[in-house]
Amino acid sequence: MRVFHVAAERFEELGALPAQLPAQGFLWVGSARREFEVGHADVQAALERWGQGTLVELHVSDLVNNQLPSHYDYTSWYDLMVFRRLATVNAGAAVDPLASTAAQARRVLQSIDTSPVGFAVFDRVLLTVHPTDCAVREHFASRYLGLATAAPEQRGTTSRLPTSAADLMLRMVNHMVDGYLELRRLLTRQLGTLQQELLDPKSRFADWSLLLDSRNALHLLEDICEDQRAAVQEWIDAMDEWPAEDDAARRRERELLRVRSRDVLEHVERVLQHVRRLEASAESAVQMHFSALSHRTNDIMRTLTALTAVFLPLNLITGFFGMNFEFMPLIHTHLGFWLAVLMMALLGVGLAFYFRSRHYLGAASRR
Repeated sequence: MRVFHVAAERFEELGALPAQLPAQGFLWVGSARREFEVGHADVQAALERWGQGTLVELHVSDLVNNQLPSHYDYTSWYDLMVFRRLATVNAGAAVDPLASTAAQARRVLQSIDTSPVGFAVFDRVLLTVHPTDCAVREHFASRYLGLATAAPEQRGTTSRLPTSAADLMLRMVNHMVDGYLELRRLLTRQLGTLQQELLDPKSRFADWSLLLDSRNALHLLEDICEDQRAAVQEWIDAMDEWPAEDDAARRRERELLRVRSRDVLEHVERVLQHVRRLEASAESAVQMHFSALSHRTNDIMRTLTALTAVFLPLNLITGFFGMNFEFMPLIHTHLGFWLAVLMMALLGVGLAFYFRSRHYLGAASRR
């Protein structure tokens, strides 16, 4: 468990849960899920000691549940947001983003992780419960510790510390949504590889289980995005019901929270749209694959039919001269054989030329 004090331009890590809340700013308590499950009684006692109120037991169960979908809930003294981090690639070291093979696509799909991150947002306390291997907490801790110790001229105009617990929560949620961008590039590349194999006329695609896994992964990501969008939308709706602020600075801070919330919602919707486009692209590739197979089958059957039509008259001629009659044209002349061969050759060449001109033979049949 890591505890941080955030106030104005100050961001410092505390050694343990303090006895009292600091006079200014807010506390960020970040805990791993298993650590919170074992020591949540100490956190509850600290929240009670700080005058923030304790967590409801049902919400404690939500925070330690590893299978809970994204959702939003609230009480009169805190808000609860459970947000599944969107498809983080844990095995990133084993995934080559430049490779485009079926085996690589399978590794990408197997490396998708969607563990939930829980946020309990009090007035002056933010409690976050992360998966054990989650890098979100470490990212923000190292970023803000470096920002707080940097000189003012090195911070930049857009880099500033969060002003409230809700502000920090929205920044972390936005970071998790934006983390999908890396996975989006990988999924797009690997699905493109599958589409090329599906549409390659020289390829005998047989890895249908991989294609099914890809579609299932996209369906899972779509469901996750829908839950995320619903959770963020409920948060925005709840903000509209907060009591009005008399102080101008507090009103401005409230408006900035609304702007950041709408930005997070817009990012989630963009991710959802991209997932749906990938789903449509995968479905289209499958349909095009079967259409191409049908076209090649028709092409082969057309060629075979044309060849049969070329040799059918020749078989008729040979059958005619094979009849057991004594008196037949060309039978008793030494030029009969060559005349029959010449007639058959002319007929065969004429039919072949005719069928080729109608695009029934050879490469012309595929135009």
